[in-house]
Amino acid sequence: MYYSTTYPSPIGKCTLACDGENLVGLWLEGQKYHGASIPGEMVAKNDIPIFDLVTKWLDRYFAGEKPAISELSLTPIGGGFRQGVWRILCEIPYGEVVTYGSIAKRMAMKMNKESMSSQAVGGAVGHNPISIIIPCHRVVGANGSLTGYAGGVGKKVKLLELEGVGMSRLFIPTKGTAL
Repeated sequence: MYYSTTYPSPIGKCTLACDGENLVGLWLEGQKYHGASIPGEMVAKNDIPIFDLVTKWLDRYFAGEKPAISELSLTPIGGGFRQGVWRILCEIPYGEVVTYGSIAKRMAMKMNKESMSSQAVGGAVGHNPISIIIPCHRVVGANGSLTGYAGGVGKKVKLLELEGVGMSRLFIPTKGTAL
């Protein structure tokens, strides 16, 4: 059984999902793949301790604090490759960005492969079911492109600005599939 509640964030309403103990989802309103990782229905229920912890964590985050991801019990649902990418996302420091290519290199090393497709990594990043907390918004293209945020590029910009990321070398692409 999975449960859901909503959180009114400064970048729009968020849906939180849990299995009763662990956070399994956090999606922005209108986000691509919203709820897609949850097998079955979610029952609306607000009074679950993990939801209290997550909303307090998010309140601190949006207040400009840097709460640690390790403070929360997260169990995103996905296959082994995606789980590996999501673990790497959790290591990206607050206020910093990395490229899809750098994550691909790390995944290739972990999988004992010579190389890894940045597009495969992009697919895993895009399917991250716990937005904001597992910071997929901190991943950019090698050329500084802000493409590839399932919650919308405008929200990605707001999150990066909140974290104090220097935006001068980053740009919003004029065309692409992930706008």
